[in-house]
Amino acid sequence: GSVTSRYVPHQTDDVLALVDAAAEAFDGDIDATCHFANGHYVAIQPNRHDRLKVYGENDNVWPRVVINAGYDGRAFSATMGYYRDLCRNLSMMKRVEGTTVSIRHTSGLRSHMDSLISTFNTLKDSWTGLSDIIMHLQNTEVRLSDFLNEIYPRPDENASKRGITVHKDRTEAIFKRLQTERFRSNRPVMTNNFTVSAWEAFNAVQGYVQHDAQSKKGFKSDFSRIIRASRDANVRQAENLVLKLIA
Repeated sequence: GSVTSRYVPHQTDDVLALVDAAAEAFDGDIDATCHFANGHYVAIQPNRHDRLKVYGENDNVWPRVVINAGYDGRAFSATMGYYRDLCRNLSMMKRVEGTTVSIRHTSGLRSHMDSLISTFNTLKDSWTGLSDIIMHLQNTEVRLSDFLNEIYPRPDENASKRGITVHKDRTEAIFKRLQTERFRSNRPVMTNNFTVSAWEAFNAVQGYVQHDAQSKKGFKSDFSRIIRASRDANVRQAENLVLKLIA
């Protein structure tokens, strides 16, 4: 994007300052995964933070903080998301209040460490609210076929053969993903009315986009697929739909 003449690209040390501040907020015990795509991305795993048990013993989520320090002149951002080990989804539900903070795009961030730590402490506190949302979604039922038709409408009678095939293959892939996850989490077999929790429905769509959907741009690394899913319009629509159910 365009920037003014006063724009100064951030330095690697600015990103390190963000990570150091996050580590301080999470008691100094973190793992970090890095990625570069028009700027820096860092996913931070707080090692000592308790898991959230969503269903039984096998459907758990863990907090993840994703920092985005781009070179587009916009504010840096950090988002509290979750990692669901059942399906290896790393998702950021951007419509959940308080789970994203903005950090002013400026050089010399290390000189503002106290403010940065305070910002990440605020983000750390958002895990409680996100956990409440997740449990509400687990306890809310949706009919999967109706849910998917809202996101991926059925082709009309004039649709091309390829369009019909793409829709069919995508629907089958999402159903297969969800059925596999139900089996791994020891949930009951899905009945003929295809009723599942809103939590399962959202993760089936998000997981399909992150792991299964093809792309001409070739998102090869795990982190690039996480970024793709976070920006995907259909994932955002799935989030909007499930959040409306519990509003």
